[in-house]
Amino acid sequence: MLHPTFSGLFYFRGMHEDLLHYIWKNGKIPFTNLYTSRQKALQIISLGIHNHDAGPDFFHAKLEIDGQLWVGNVEIHVKSSDWYAHQHNIDSNYDNVILHVVWEEDTVVYRKNKEEIPALELINFIPGYILANYYKLFNSSRDNFINCERDLNSMDKFKFSVWLERLYFERLEEKSNEINRLLAEANNDWEKVLFILLLKNFGLKLNSEAFLSLGRALEFGIVRKLTHNVFQLESVLFGLAGLLDNESSKDRVLIQMKREYSYLRDKFKIKENGVQKPSFFRLRPASFPTIRLSQLANLYARQPQLFANIIATKEVDQVYKIFSISTSEYWQKHYVFGKLSPKRENKLSKSFINLLLINTIIPMIFCHSKWQGRDVSSRIIIIINKLKSEDNRIIRKFNNLGVNCSNAMYSQAILQLYSTYCTKNRCLECVVGDSLLKGK
Repeated sequence: MLHPTFSGLFYFRGMHEDLLHYIWKNGKIPFTNLYTSRQKALQIISLGIHNHDAGPDFFHAKLEIDGQLWVGNVEIHVKSSDWYAHQHNIDSNYDNVILHVVWEEDTVVYRKNKEEIPALELINFIPGYILANYYKLFNSSRDNFINCERDLNSMDKFKFSVWLERLYFERLEEKSNEINRLLAEANNDWEKVLFILLLKNFGLKLNSEAFLSLGRALEFGIVRKLTHNVFQLESVLFGLAGLLDNESSKDRVLIQMKREYSYLRDKFKIKENGVQKPSFFRLRPASFPTIRLSQLANLYARQPQLFANIIATKEVDQVYKIFSISTSEYWQKHYVFGKLSPKRENKLSKSFINLLLINTIIPMIFCHSKWQGRDVSSRIIIIINKLKSEDNRIIRKFNNLGVNCSNAMYSQAILQLYSTYCTKNRCLECVVGDSLLKGK
């Protein structure tokens, strides 16, 4: 029986449905010696299958109520009146609900045929320590970075490590969703999707959307035809990106590129609609759109079968070799048209290639292997574990809490944990929150 202190505490603070879901899903109530709100004996044989889509919360539960066996669905609410507030009474998807699990029954709920739906009031059966730990977890200061920051370092290291590996592959699955959407747009042309994603990531945060719009607008068949001629490929990329629009410049290369782009635009009937112009604002010269697009053009000139080469890679060093490219000669002495700069090779740095590995190459390998029905998890773990952890505000915050992000797999997992669970208060779906709730 729930201690009155906890009952009063949660009436005052407010019960949340996510805790009730957690209690039912994880069987945190006794399976025997239960009774409904009408004092009928209740025995749980099977909790059912958690439904994450529309409809009742749990399918195919098996219960015995007052000696009679029932098989059907379970719906969970804080108050029983929520059944009517959510209009389940007029939704046929809820006709097969055999038990209404609530924190408090404030009204009786009936089926369409006027039969009463049995209710289980969890207020009478939830262990007090779970309520206390839940309140402690979610009553943290609003100034806290995450809810569990005071207790995170006490988490079992092995269990947390296994959870992070799972989160990393969850993140890969999410990136696969983007790849699959692009594949649908590109009629399953994997080479084109790779080109689009590389463009997006060559743009980094500031120009990712502009470069993505460029990749979507440019027919990849044109790229294939121009890989033998870097200048023509640069001209198309620069022209379509709006980087040749300077009318006053007398720069020789700019004038040549304009002429070349005009010719190729007419020849290939290139459409310029929907392409965003990239920005130079607050970028270091090495990340200027001019430099990145020249690097990408040279990459495809040297690697016309880029997708096949990437899919075949098994070692990080192979990727470094493939992406060991620099800009064209003009861009080794310029960052913008017409302005001479000290000569620099402007090669892709190892740290930049690591970002491409994390955000494009590994997700492409993962997604393509799934498409072929192959499991490459172990191969991916070997590759990602050789990459350094990312360094950003979120990773540094977790480092300060005692989480050691020793490689890129862990830093990616931490980013997934923070963005998908911590910021959305999905603590009860997290291994850390689950352990804290159990008091372990």
